[in-house]
Amino acid sequence: MTDFTPEELEAARILFAGNVAFMKGVVSIATLPPADRPEIAFAGRSNVGKSSLINALCNRKNLARASNTPGRTQEINFFDLADGRANIVDLPGYGFADAPKKNVDVWSRLNLDYLRKRNTLKRIFVLIDSRRGLGEVDLGVMKQLDSSAAQYQVVLTKSDKIKKAELADVIEATKAGLMKQPAAHPHVLFTSSEKGLGLPELRATILSLIS
Repeated sequence: MTDFTPEELEAARILFAGNVAFMKGVVSIATLPPADRPEIAFAGRSNVGKSSLINALCNRKNLARASNTPGRTQEINFFDLADGRANIVDLPGYGFADAPKKNVDVWSRLNLDYLRKRNTLKRIFVLIDSRRGLGEVDLGVMKQLDSSAAQYQVVLTKSDKIKKAELADVIEATKAGLMKQPAAHPHVLFTSSEKGLGLPELRATILSLIS
């Protein structure tokens, strides 16, 4: 994990202990909220635990709502962090086997338009299930992110579900896979929404980006 001082970790804890509220969900670039503050986006395959991670990160239970139907969430959802300090952006999931191809294409276009045109976007956190590691679908999305010149960083989720030695192997394999991705941040974070593992470091990383 990236090293942070106790003071930095505490400042990040305080930031996320403040107000966090749903702003709006958008289905087109025309309805995006004003680009008047830093933004941090989260992307990942359906069922990677994205909603759970956002909820745990913000100390909320139902801020971001998970769906039992993969691909159901078609909107880009915006959340206000600390009364205008920054926006947290929940991008539609990708890699859903049962979603109609037409919808998948629309989601892809919407995501890419947002990523390419949003000059307040500081980083995209791409979530990868620790138990599965980087897949072809993930690498395909990263190729699109590389083309958009938007910096992204991998966050491994559900890291409490595998043994420490296995997690270390997944981290190293992920780092190796990212070496060929020009827009990828070299540090790989690992988290557990259930156990709270890695959340202080992820909060501190976000604070460093929006300060």
